[in-house]
Amino acid sequence: MRINVSRTALIVCAAAAVVATGGANAVVDTADVTSPVSQANGAGTPAVSTGDDSRSAGANTASGATGTSPSATATGNTGTAPGAAATGNSGTAPSAAPAATASPTVGALFSGGNHFCSASVVHSPAGDLLLTAAHCVSGDISGVTFKPGYHDGIAPYGTWQVTASITADGWKSSSDQDLDFAFLKVAQPGSASLESLTGANQLGTNQGFSHTITLTGYPDGTEQPVVCTGTTTQSDTYQQRVACPGFPDGTSGGPWVINQDPNTGAGTVIGAIGGYQTGGATADVSYSAYFDDDIAQLYNSAIK
Repeated sequence: MRINVSRTALIVCAAAAVVATGGANAVVDTADVTSPVSQANGAGTPAVSTGDDSRSAGANTASGATGTSPSATATGNTGTAPGAAATGNSGTAPSAAPAATASPTVGALFSGGNHFCSASVVHSPAGDLLLTAAHCVSGDISGVTFKPGYHDGIAPYGTWQVTASITADGWKSSSDQDLDFAFLKVAQPGSASLESLTGANQLGTNQGFSHTITLTGYPDGTEQPVVCTGTTTQSDTYQQRVACPGFPDGTSGGPWVINQDPNTGAGTVIGAIGGYQTGGATADVSYSAYFDDDIAQLYNSAIK
């Protein structure tokens, strides 16, 4: 889905999709960001949560969504930042209703003073790892920063420099939509790790296609994230989708989280806005590549 223009080099994010029919309900709100959270990832806590590797060919029908979203007109999911251009989402976001709470594990990626994509903290031994969409970081990342919990011009957990991006070989060679995910390493002067400040999601792989998720992203031109609760379905062999209105440009890379802890805001991340049409053709349906053994292998490369 969605990105913002602020550099010479382009990155695009698109995410939300064509038409969904069927029966998933979604509730969308503008979000307040929770206060600082420290999540203990004690010894013995798995970094990657796995499930059944059942990936039936063919698509299930996704559902129509109802709900409210931030007041704003959502244009396509295109934007700017380092990298190659992608197609964008178009559509108008429904009118707003305030109030959900965004997890401190989610934040915005910035370049040239503007945010252009979304990302989330994923548990890692060093506590320095982010998950986003590969199409968000397909170019020069030297000026990209991450602000977890960003809202209203405030970065409550500081600004973190992106120092490395890790994408799959199939994405690098052919922009394979089934591999539209990336890990980013971040750093900041000082001794505390990012994860020690914000908490982190566990990476969930081979979890199947039907879940109730919390979807979060940062639309371009807004100073708060948008949060939606929706039901996921399979859209292709290695693609999943969710009907959540109001996810325009800038929300690419936003995490799909299950089993979210109401106290810490962390859970298990099973998707990130991207994949089909770099996230979708409208702001009302979002896509993600399915998280299977490919992302598990990429994660293992990222933490070495």
